[in-house]
Amino acid sequence: MDRIVDITTDGLHLAVHRGFLTVTQGGQEVGRIALDDIGALVVHAHGTTWSNHVFVKLSERNVPAVVCASNHAPIAVVWPIEGHHAQGARLRAQAAAPRPLQKQLWQRIVAAKIRMQGHVLAANGQEAGAFDLLARRVRSGDPDNIEAQAARRYWKALFGPDFLRDQDAGGANALLNYGYTVLRAIVSRAICASGLHPTLGIFHSNRANAFALSDDLMEPYRPLVDQLVFNLVRSGERDLLPGTKRALTSLSTFDLRTEIGVSPLSVQIQRFVHSIALSFETGTPLPDLPPPPSPLELRMLGVSEPQEEETS
Repeated sequence: MDRIVDITTDGLHLAVHRGFLTVTQGGQEVGRIALDDIGALVVHAHGTTWSNHVFVKLSERNVPAVVCASNHAPIAVVWPIEGHHAQGARLRAQAAAPRPLQKQLWQRIVAAKIRMQGHVLAANGQEAGAFDLLARRVRSGDPDNIEAQAARRYWKALFGPDFLRDQDAGGANALLNYGYTVLRAIVSRAICASGLHPTLGIFHSNRANAFALSDDLMEPYRPLVDQLVFNLVRSGERDLLPGTKRALTSLSTFDLRTEIGVSPLSVQIQRFVHSIALSFETGTPLPDLPPPPSPLELRMLGVSEPQEEETS
Protein backbone atom coordinates (compact mmCIF):
# COMPACT_ATOMS: atom_id res chain seq x y z
CA MET A 1 0.00 0.00 0.00
CA ASP A 2 1.45 3.40 -0.99
CA ARG A 3 2.13 5.58 2.03
CA ILE A 4 2.58 9.33 2.20
CA VAL A 5 5.79 10.00 4.16
CA ASP A 6 5.59 13.43 5.76
CA ILE A 7 8.66 15.08 7.28
CA THR A 8 7.56 17.71 9.83
CA THR A 9 10.28 17.64 12.50
CA ASP A 10 13.12 20.13 12.03
CA GLY A 11 16.72 19.04 11.58
CA LEU A 12 16.23 15.51 10.22
CA HIS A 13 18.51 13.78 7.71
CA LEU A 14 17.10 11.48 5.02
CA ALA A 15 19.12 8.72 3.39
CA VAL A 16 18.73 5.31 1.74
CA HIS A 17 20.03 2.07 3.18
CA ARG A 18 19.35 -1.42 1.78
CA GLY A 19 16.02 -0.56 0.19
CA PHE A 20 14.77 1.61 3.05
CA LEU A 21 14.38 5.36 3.45
CA THR A 22 16.06 6.11 6.78
CA VAL A 23 15.43 9.14 8.98
CA THR A 24 18.08 10.19 11.48
CA GLN A 25 18.35 12.97 14.04
CA GLY A 26 21.61 13.85 15.73
CA GLY A 27 23.23 10.77 14.26
CA GLN A 28 20.57 8.42 15.67
CA GLU A 29 18.04 6.63 13.45
CA VAL A 30 14.48 7.58 14.40
CA GLY A 31 12.58 5.82 11.64
CA ARG A 32 12.69 3.87 8.38
CA ILE A 33 10.27 2.74 5.68
CA ALA A 34 10.67 0.46 2.68
CA LEU A 35 11.11 2.48 -0.51
CA ASP A 36 8.61 0.26 -2.32
CA ASP A 37 5.90 1.25 0.20
CA ILE A 38 6.25 4.99 -0.42
CA GLY A 39 3.69 6.77 -2.58
CA ALA A 40 5.06 10.28 -2.06
CA LEU A 41 7.54 12.10 0.15
CA VAL A 42 6.34 15.45 1.52
CA VAL A 43 8.74 17.75 3.40
CA HIS A 44 7.44 20.60 5.57
CA ALA A 45 10.27 20.90 8.11
CA HIS A 46 13.16 23.36 8.33
CA GLY A 47 16.75 22.19 8.23
CA THR A 48 16.05 18.89 6.47
CA THR A 49 19.14 17.42 4.79
CA TRP A 50 19.21 14.79 2.08
CA SER A 51 21.43 12.18 0.54
CA ASN A 52 21.39 12.47 -3.26
CA HIS A 53 20.65 8.74 -3.26
CA VAL A 54 17.20 9.54 -1.84
CA PHE A 55 16.19 11.38 -5.00
CA VAL A 56 17.70 8.72 -7.26
CA LYS A 57 15.93 5.79 -5.60
CA LEU A 58 12.58 7.58 -5.29
CA SER A 59 12.75 8.69 -8.93
CA GLU A 60 13.43 5.13 -10.04
CA ARG A 61 10.10 4.23 -8.44
CA ASN A 62 8.22 7.23 -9.91
CA VAL A 63 7.79 8.67 -6.41
CA PRO A 64 7.65 12.50 -6.25
CA ALA A 65 9.41 14.37 -3.45
CA VAL A 66 7.34 17.44 -2.58
CA VAL A 67 8.86 20.46 -0.80
CA CYS A 68 6.35 22.75 0.92
CA ALA A 69 6.35 26.41 1.91
CA SER A 70 5.35 27.74 5.34
CA ASN A 71 1.66 27.73 4.36
CA HIS A 72 1.90 23.94 3.67
CA ALA A 73 1.36 24.46 -0.06
CA PRO A 74 3.84 22.71 -2.42
CA ILE A 75 6.54 24.99 -3.79
CA ALA A 76 8.76 22.44 -5.58
CA VAL A 77 8.68 18.81 -6.63
CA VAL A 78 11.55 16.50 -7.60
CA TRP A 79 10.14 14.88 -10.73
CA PRO A 80 11.42 11.69 -12.43
CA ILE A 81 12.38 12.22 -16.08
CA GLU A 82 11.95 8.54 -16.95
CA GLY A 83 8.85 6.56 -16.21
CA HIS A 84 6.26 4.73 -18.26
CA HIS A 85 7.46 2.48 -21.10
CA ALA A 86 5.30 4.44 -23.57
CA GLN A 87 6.30 7.84 -22.18
CA GLY A 88 7.60 9.26 -25.47
CA ALA A 89 4.47 8.41 -27.44
CA ARG A 90 2.17 9.61 -24.69
CA LEU A 91 4.02 12.89 -24.25
CA ARG A 92 3.68 13.55 -27.97
CA ALA A 93 -0.03 12.71 -27.83
CA GLN A 94 -0.48 14.93 -24.79
CA ALA A 95 1.34 17.85 -26.41
CA ALA A 96 -0.63 17.44 -29.64
CA ALA A 97 -4.04 17.01 -27.99
CA PRO A 98 -6.53 19.17 -29.92
CA ARG A 99 -8.20 22.00 -28.05
CA PRO A 100 -11.72 20.53 -28.45
CA LEU A 101 -10.60 17.34 -26.72
CA GLN A 102 -9.06 19.27 -23.85
CA LYS A 103 -12.23 21.32 -23.44
CA GLN A 104 -14.39 18.18 -23.39
CA LEU A 105 -12.16 16.62 -20.74
CA TRP A 106 -12.32 19.78 -18.66
CA GLN A 107 -16.12 19.82 -18.95
CA ARG A 108 -16.33 16.32 -17.46
CA ILE A 109 -13.77 17.05 -14.77
CA VAL A 110 -15.59 20.19 -13.62
CA ALA A 111 -18.98 18.48 -13.69
CA ALA A 112 -17.59 15.61 -11.60
CA LYS A 113 -16.12 18.06 -9.09
CA ILE A 114 -19.39 19.96 -8.72
CA ARG A 115 -21.36 16.75 -8.25
CA MET A 116 -18.89 15.65 -5.59
CA GLN A 117 -19.29 19.02 -3.86
CA GLY A 118 -23.04 18.48 -3.85
CA HIS A 119 -22.67 15.04 -2.32
CA VAL A 120 -20.41 16.46 0.40
CA LEU A 121 -22.98 19.11 1.27
CA ALA A 122 -25.84 16.61 1.25
CA ALA A 123 -23.87 14.25 3.51
CA ASN A 124 -23.66 17.07 6.04
CA GLY A 125 -27.32 18.02 5.96
CA GLN A 126 -27.04 20.97 3.57
CA GLU A 127 -29.28 21.68 0.59
CA ALA A 128 -27.41 20.45 -2.47
CA GLY A 129 -29.96 20.10 -5.25
CA ALA A 130 -28.58 23.12 -7.08
CA PHE A 131 -25.21 21.42 -7.53
CA ASP A 132 -26.56 18.67 -9.73
CA LEU A 133 -28.24 21.35 -11.84
CA LEU A 134 -25.00 23.33 -12.01
CA ALA A 135 -23.08 20.22 -13.08
CA ARG A 136 -25.53 19.68 -15.94
CA ARG A 137 -25.00 23.27 -17.09
CA VAL A 138 -21.24 22.86 -17.56
CA ARG A 139 -20.44 23.16 -21.26
CA SER A 140 -17.30 22.19 -23.15
CA GLY A 141 -14.43 24.16 -21.62
CA ASP A 142 -16.77 25.64 -18.96
CA PRO A 143 -16.99 29.04 -20.72
CA ASP A 144 -19.64 30.20 -18.22
CA ASN A 145 -17.29 29.47 -15.30
CA ILE A 146 -19.86 27.28 -13.56
CA GLU A 147 -17.01 25.97 -11.43
CA ALA A 148 -16.60 29.38 -9.76
CA GLN A 149 -20.36 29.80 -9.34
CA ALA A 150 -20.51 26.48 -7.51
CA ALA A 151 -17.50 27.37 -5.35
CA ARG A 152 -19.12 30.59 -4.11
CA ARG A 153 -22.09 28.61 -2.80
CA TYR A 154 -20.09 25.63 -1.65
CA TRP A 155 -17.61 27.17 0.80
CA LYS A 156 -20.24 29.18 2.65
CA ALA A 157 -22.60 26.21 2.86
CA LEU A 158 -19.92 23.82 4.13
CA PHE A 159 -17.89 25.92 6.57
CA GLY A 160 -20.33 28.71 7.39
CA PRO A 161 -21.25 32.17 6.04
CA ASP A 162 -18.11 33.82 7.45
CA PHE A 163 -15.64 31.39 5.87
CA LEU A 164 -13.23 32.63 3.21
CA ARG A 165 -10.88 30.32 1.33
CA ASP A 166 -7.46 31.89 1.95
CA GLN A 167 -4.25 29.95 1.29
CA ASP A 168 -2.31 32.14 3.74
CA ALA A 169 -4.76 31.79 6.65
CA GLY A 170 -4.62 29.34 9.54
CA GLY A 171 -7.27 27.06 10.98
CA ALA A 172 -9.36 25.18 8.44
CA ASN A 173 -7.51 26.91 5.59
CA ALA A 174 -4.16 25.50 6.77
CA LEU A 175 -5.69 22.03 7.01
CA LEU A 176 -7.06 22.40 3.47
CA ASN A 177 -3.62 23.47 2.21
CA TYR A 178 -2.06 20.40 3.78
CA GLY A 179 -4.73 18.05 2.45
CA TYR A 180 -4.43 19.45 -1.06
CA THR A 181 -0.65 19.00 -0.89
CA VAL A 182 -1.17 15.33 -0.11
CA LEU A 183 -3.70 15.01 -2.94
CA ARG A 184 -1.43 16.82 -5.39
CA ALA A 185 1.41 14.43 -4.58
CA ILE A 186 -0.83 11.39 -5.16
CA VAL A 187 -2.00 12.75 -8.51
CA SER A 188 1.52 13.78 -9.54
CA ARG A 189 2.85 10.29 -8.97
CA ALA A 190 0.02 8.80 -11.04
CA ILE A 191 0.80 11.26 -13.86
CA CYS A 192 4.44 10.24 -13.87
CA ALA A 193 3.56 6.54 -13.78
CA SER A 194 1.23 7.01 -16.76
CA GLY A 195 3.89 8.57 -18.98
CA LEU A 196 2.37 12.05 -19.02
CA HIS A 197 4.00 15.39 -18.17
CA PRO A 198 2.63 17.50 -15.31
CA THR A 199 3.33 20.87 -16.96
CA LEU A 200 1.06 20.35 -19.98
CA GLY A 201 -2.34 21.06 -18.47
CA ILE A 202 -5.83 20.65 -19.83
CA PHE A 203 -7.15 23.89 -18.36
CA HIS A 204 -4.55 25.40 -16.02
CA SER A 205 -1.89 27.09 -18.12
CA ASN A 206 -0.08 29.60 -15.91
CA ARG A 207 3.45 29.88 -17.28
CA ALA A 208 4.84 29.71 -13.74
CA ASN A 209 2.95 26.52 -12.86
CA ALA A 210 5.07 23.44 -13.55
CA PHE A 211 2.27 21.14 -12.37
CA ALA A 212 -0.71 22.39 -14.33
CA LEU A 213 -1.92 18.90 -15.22
CA SER A 214 -1.69 17.81 -11.57
CA ASP A 215 -3.88 20.76 -10.62
CA ASP A 216 -6.34 19.87 -13.38
CA LEU A 217 -6.68 16.21 -12.50
CA MET A 218 -6.95 16.64 -8.72
CA GLU A 219 -10.09 18.78 -9.08
CA PRO A 220 -12.70 15.96 -8.88
CA TYR A 221 -11.11 14.72 -5.64
CA ARG A 222 -10.74 18.06 -3.84
CA PRO A 223 -14.16 17.74 -2.14
CA LEU A 224 -12.90 14.60 -0.40
CA VAL A 225 -10.19 16.73 1.22
CA ASP A 226 -12.84 19.31 2.12
CA GLN A 227 -14.96 16.63 3.79
CA LEU A 228 -11.99 15.26 5.71
CA VAL A 229 -11.11 18.76 6.95
CA PHE A 230 -14.75 19.43 7.83
CA ASN A 231 -14.78 16.25 9.92
CA LEU A 232 -11.62 17.33 11.72
CA VAL A 233 -12.90 20.84 12.39
CA ARG A 234 -16.22 19.47 13.61
CA SER A 235 -14.34 17.32 16.14
CA GLY A 236 -12.43 20.38 17.39
CA GLU A 237 -9.20 19.95 15.39
CA ARG A 238 -8.09 23.22 13.77
CA ASP A 239 -4.29 22.97 14.10
CA LEU A 240 -1.78 20.85 12.20
CA LEU A 241 -0.85 18.52 15.04
CA PRO A 242 0.75 15.12 14.35
CA GLY A 243 -2.55 13.25 14.63
CA THR A 244 -4.30 15.75 12.37
CA LYS A 245 -1.61 15.30 9.74
CA ARG A 246 -1.92 11.53 9.95
CA ALA A 247 -5.64 11.85 9.35
CA LEU A 248 -5.02 14.00 6.27
CA THR A 249 -2.34 11.71 4.85
CA SER A 250 -4.71 8.75 5.31
CA LEU A 251 -6.63 10.13 2.33
CA SER A 252 -4.61 7.93 -0.05
CA THR A 253 -6.01 4.78 1.58
CA PHE A 254 -9.67 5.90 1.58
CA ASP A 255 -11.68 3.20 -0.20
CA LEU A 256 -13.79 4.23 -3.20
CA ARG A 257 -16.46 2.04 -4.75
CA THR A 258 -16.31 1.77 -8.52
CA GLU A 259 -17.94 -0.36 -11.19
CA ILE A 260 -15.07 -2.87 -10.91
CA GLY A 261 -14.98 -3.03 -7.11
CA VAL A 262 -13.57 -1.21 -4.11
CA SER A 263 -10.05 0.23 -4.24
CA PRO A 264 -8.04 2.87 -2.34
CA LEU A 265 -8.11 6.43 -3.60
CA SER A 266 -4.49 6.22 -4.76
CA VAL A 267 -5.33 3.24 -6.98
CA GLN A 268 -8.47 4.86 -8.38
CA ILE A 269 -6.51 8.02 -9.20
CA GLN A 270 -4.01 5.88 -11.11
CA ARG A 271 -6.88 4.48 -13.20
CA PHE A 272 -8.28 7.96 -13.76
CA VAL A 273 -4.95 9.37 -14.92
CA HIS A 274 -4.43 6.32 -17.15
CA SER A 275 -7.82 7.04 -18.73
CA ILE A 276 -6.68 10.60 -19.44
CA ALA A 277 -3.56 9.24 -21.15
CA LEU A 278 -5.75 6.99 -23.29
CA SER A 279 -7.94 9.98 -24.10
CA PHE A 280 -4.91 11.81 -25.47
CA GLU A 281 -3.86 8.77 -27.52
CA THR A 282 -7.31 8.00 -28.95
CA GLY A 283 -8.63 11.55 -29.31
CA THR A 284 -11.80 10.55 -27.41
CA PRO A 285 -12.62 11.81 -23.90
CA LEU A 286 -12.65 8.71 -21.68
CA PRO A 287 -12.19 9.91 -18.07
CA ASP A 288 -12.68 7.09 -15.58
CA LEU A 289 -14.20 8.86 -12.57
CA PRO A 290 -15.77 7.01 -9.64
CA PRO A 291 -19.27 7.61 -8.27
CA PRO A 292 -19.29 9.68 -5.05
CA PRO A 293 -19.02 7.82 -1.73
CA SER A 294 -22.10 7.30 0.42
CA PRO A 295 -23.04 9.96 3.01
CA LEU A 296 -21.90 7.66 5.83
CA GLU A 297 -18.54 7.04 4.17
CA LEU A 298 -18.03 10.77 3.77
CA ARG A 299 -18.96 11.57 7.35
CA MET A 300 -16.53 8.92 8.61
CA LEU A 301 -13.63 10.06 6.40
CA GLY A 302 -10.61 10.56 8.64
CA VAL A 303 -12.49 10.53 11.93
CA SER A 304 -11.00 7.24 13.13
CA GLU A 305 -7.52 8.71 13.28
CA PRO A 306 -6.52 9.48 16.90
CA GLN A 307 -5.42 13.05 17.59
CA GLU A 308 -2.52 13.95 19.88
CA GLU A 309 -0.77 17.00 21.22
CA GLU A 310 2.60 18.25 19.99
CA THR A 311 5.48 17.18 22.25
CA SER A 312 8.51 19.23 22.97
